[in-house]
Amino acid sequence: MVHLIIEVSKYLMIVLLAIYTYQCFAVFRRRSPERQNRIFNSQASLIYLIHLDAFLVIYASTLDLKVIGLYLVQLILLVIIQLCYKVFYRKASRLVVNNMCMLLAIGFIILTRLDFDKAMKQCEIAVAAIGITLLVPFIIHKLKFFHKLTWVYAGVGLALLSVVAVLGARSYGAKLSFSFGGISIQPSEFIKILFVFFVASMFYESTEFAQVVKTTIVAALHVVILVLSKDLGAALIFFVVYLVMLYVATRKPSYALAGLGTGALASLVAYKLFNHVRVRVVAWKNPLGVIDKEGYQICQSLFAIGTGGWFGMGLYQGMPDKIPVVEQDFVFAAISEELGGVFALCLLLVCVSCYLMFLNIAMQIKDQFYKLIALGLGTVYGFQVFLTIGGVTKFIPSTGVTLPLVSYGGSSLLSTTIIFAIIQGLYILRQDEEGMKQHEGKKKKKVNVKEKRTKREPQRKPEPAARPTSGNGRKKTGFDQDIEDLD
Repeated sequence: MVHLIIEVSKYLMIVLLAIYTYQCFAVFRRRSPERQNRIFNSQASLIYLIHLDAFLVIYASTLDLKVIGLYLVQLILLVIIQLCYKVFYRKASRLVVNNMCMLLAIGFIILTRLDFDKAMKQCEIAVAAIGITLLVPFIIHKLKFFHKLTWVYAGVGLALLSVVAVLGARSYGAKLSFSFGGISIQPSEFIKILFVFFVASMFYESTEFAQVVKTTIVAALHVVILVLSKDLGAALIFFVVYLVMLYVATRKPSYALAGLGTGALASLVAYKLFNHVRVRVVAWKNPLGVIDKEGYQICQSLFAIGTGGWFGMGLYQGMPDKIPVVEQDFVFAAISEELGGVFALCLLLVCVSCYLMFLNIAMQIKDQFYKLIALGLGTVYGFQVFLTIGGVTKFIPSTGVTLPLVSYGGSSLLSTTIIFAIIQGLYILRQDEEGMKQHEGKKKKKVNVKEKRTKREPQRKPEPAARPTSGNGRKKTGFDQDIEDLD
């Protein structure tokens, strides 16, 4: 009976997520707010149905009552997120809210299946993260001095990265985090946001050559410290984000080409200097040749994806626990194995939908500072998704980067919810700009209508001259005039 439930549920989840994914893109063709709201409400229902379906399978497979308690906590959290944005941020993007909830729900599902204790901890972190970040859209919308804190962003970022490089704990050969009060923190996850604000502030002030040089030096210091810490995934994200923001701000391809050349040279140097880099490249080039050592993780990932096929094995029917660090770097492989390739592709498209929304805000918002912020944060998110899935599928060497909102990790989860909250604040600002534009358009239209009415008012015809009268006071007729002429 349990196998039948698992088999039916996996197809149901695929169908539900496929419908949700279709609606992510179909909503842009609906111009009517009523139709868009119907789609958003439908998406929210699909999130709850997928979450419920998966937890019914998890409970049927484990018969653990703690699963029901965890499900209820997660459900309440998802409902609270939806309600808070509906009540407090009516101008916020409901598509971004729905996508965030969907990614969180998928992360809760797969983590509960892989490790119940980690799923519990992830849920606790999510509650704290949502509680902290609910004020962020309000702060972004109301406060206007963020572009003035340029060197504060740089100073805090470089200081924290330096502390990690010196005192950080090693994890798989890299210094990534340090403990504070019994809590492990990975500062690079938050410094990515400060870095984007720093670059945006610098280029908002000026894009002259001297300003570009100063910005490049500070950006290079961030990357160098991360390379020395062997946090290569974060270093690559910082580098790419800077190149994208540099090109968009200056519109000079020569800067981007110079940056790409420098990056290629730096990669070659890192390959020669760090054994950590060479190990990952060897595992990428020929994982089967070193399956007992360097290639074991990527081989297990590829086996899992191949075994799952298009429709997956079903929850608890695969062996994702054979993949090292599966809850963090390789969670996409576990999803592909048990929930299927179609489900994994739909998950990827949901991430693409988030990225497109970020870029859409960057293109439409008028303020140059906020435009660069949206672009930078969108690049952080999109490139991190690319690095994660590219490493899992052997498209690129593994970089040890987590899948945002899905993978296990408190720092990653909190930093990503901050990014989404900042984007919501920028979306509200864009809505305000649209409202002002429409208001000004209506005022101009009224003025034009008044001017047209004034021009179109008919000119009054002059009153006809009074006809001459005859001597007895009677109006002269044509006959009288003829007589006068004869006289």
